[in-house]
Amino acid sequence: MTTDSPLLSLVIPLYNEQENVKPLTAQIDAALAKYAYEIIYIDDYSTDETRQEVIAMAHPKVQLIELKKNYGQSLALAAGIDLASGKYIVTLDGDMQNDPTDIPALLQKMETEDWDLITGYRTKRKDSFFKTIPSKIANFIIRKATKFAIKDQGCALKIFTAETAKELNLYGEMHRFISLLTFLNGARITQVPVKHHPRKFGKSKYGLGRTIKVINDILLILFQRNYLQKPMYLFGNMGLFFFSVGVLINAYLLYEKIIGNEIGHRPLVFVGVLFVLVGIQLFISGIIIDLQMRTYFESQQQKPYKIRKIHSIKSEN
Repeated sequence: MTTDSPLLSLVIPLYNEQENVKPLTAQIDAALAKYAYEIIYIDDYSTDETRQEVIAMAHPKVQLIELKKNYGQSLALAAGIDLASGKYIVTLDGDMQNDPTDIPALLQKMETEDWDLITGYRTKRKDSFFKTIPSKIANFIIRKATKFAIKDQGCALKIFTAETAKELNLYGEMHRFISLLTFLNGARITQVPVKHHPRKFGKSKYGLGRTIKVINDILLILFQRNYLQKPMYLFGNMGLFFFSVGVLINAYLLYEKIIGNEIGHRPLVFVGVLFVLVGIQLFISGIIIDLQMRTYFESQQQKPYKIRKIHSIKSEN
């Protein structure tokens, strides 16, 4: 980061938001007039005139990233964050439902307190039933499963330190869980209430079909949280369970055979053998995946831990 770098980098994915680009840019200019900032729009292969609208503004603080195809919001955010050069990175949606006038308060809190991420939560959310209910269910599951007490995982309005944002590894639908991902990376996070407006232009990109993706991503995140660095604990425990059940079944069948009962026609024979084989396979899988994780960290010269900050504290004699 150079001395010419802006204080704020606003990263905003766009997909078919041609009517929102100009008014959103005007709102940002008005809200951040006294700050040094840049706006990074990412056109996620829009099929309308979004790209042309951004170019036509010829705005000196706007940069436009054009993606070669529709990658989705997570990878669009990742592209914008990679390009961002500001000390702090702000994310928000391009549909004008987030309010840029909330950004100065987030920035002030970030500069005066020791946070890595400040996320908004929408106290009066202006979305349809089909968006709010799946979101509430996902937030509930995450709070119970991870003890991460953030009220609104899906609020796009966030401010990060640049280091925190650039550590994110976004893919799939992970943009919905940015707060959780930063939490798993060891970031210090707080939340503040922010305004939320109904969509005026364009159509919502959210549908019930995304709910299944959200559930899959939650399961993936929970696996990463609990077992990424110790996969043997998951696969080994499952393997021992199946193997033990299989051994017990086979021991029972052996007893039945000893006392003279016929067991060859019983389906339980196949169940016992299957459980033993599955148990062995899961245990071996745990060993292999554990070795792969060790190879990954060593080959990438990465540490299996992250240091947030090092304080040099010298005592005076």
